[in-house]
Amino acid sequence: MAQVDTQHLYDLARDKSVAARQALTATVTDLFFASGDTLTDRERSLMTEILRQLIHDVEVSVRRALAEKLSHESNAPHDLVLALAQDRIEVAHPILVNSTVLHDEELIEIILHRTLEHQLAIAMRNLVSEPVSDALIQAENPDVIRTLLENHGARISAATMEYLVEQSQRIDTYQNPLLCRPEINVELARQMYWWVSAALRQHILATYPVEAGDFDPALESSVGALVERTVVHEERKSIELATALVEAGAVTPGLLIQALRQGEIALFEAMFSTMSGVRPTLIRRLLFERGGQALAIACRGLGMAPPVFASIFLLSRKARPNEPPPSRSEVREIMEFYQNIALPAAVQLLKSWQRDQNLTSASWRIEQPGRARAAG
Repeated sequence: MAQVDTQHLYDLARDKSVAARQALTATVTDLFFASGDTLTDRERSLMTEILRQLIHDVEVSVRRALAEKLSHESNAPHDLVLALAQDRIEVAHPILVNSTVLHDEELIEIILHRTLEHQLAIAMRNLVSEPVSDALIQAENPDVIRTLLENHGARISAATMEYLVEQSQRIDTYQNPLLCRPEINVELARQMYWWVSAALRQHILATYPVEAGDFDPALESSVGALVERTVVHEERKSIELATALVEAGAVTPGLLIQALRQGEIALFEAMFSTMSGVRPTLIRRLLFERGGQALAIACRGLGMAPPVFASIFLLSRKARPNEPPPSRSEVREIMEFYQNIALPAAVQLLKSWQRDQNLTSASWRIEQPGRARAAG
């Protein structure tokens, strides 16, 4: 410390400009870590306090740079790290993802009181304890839970895994990452066999010591009926919610996209059905038709802007387990198709689907946008 140009530090401290605040922060930080164990406890405490006071006066870019540096330091000052972890996400992200200084109870407080982006960052940590995982799951955000499931450095208790397996009946995006978790045992895989896709069933048969013949066809039929009743009940609740939202004028393109992004497929289908007047079963066909032309016509008929349709198309493809994302050429072709559909023709097709609930009668017009333009 004796070798430090104290006059220079005093000058920087008196200068309140952004450049001086940035220079003072960088100088004290470098001094803190360069000096290492040579600092006395009093000197460490003093410089920690200086940095803690400075972060309230410096711009985001400076706080972000400080957070990046501290996030990889195991001996970083705890109070300073905690203050940065509670900052806006641009600053907090490197700390939440990388720092080993934070305690579980502090991470849980951040999960409870900060933003979705803070939760996502915590879900990506190299090591996530069971209590922190439980707090993330109790927040009930499908994006956060899926991120946590995809992180094999996260520890998840047996009871919580059973809960997530049960939830995977309703939220399809949990199924694939769940079946890749080391905690999934044969019994849980057997349970999931009844409601996952054909591709994931093949994964279960190939990965776990079970045979297709182990599943009683009669029992499968009974369980399938039970699952179907559950799905019908969930669908009814989604339709009731969607109807209320539409009547209140609360359904926006952003809400539709958010529902898809969070894996709430049933709610998206219900809102889209209520908006368009087309039955949910047909909406499901529109949504999961691989080419996307029928979905394009439905979105065009509702007057959605091209970027909104693009998001819905991409998210609908992402929701299908074990299917590759669309190629650039596929996206380019479907967007060209969308922009070539005349609005009157799309509205006319929507009306026909409201009456007969059949895609076949309009298939020739779906495949030939030139004729759809002529119809307008």
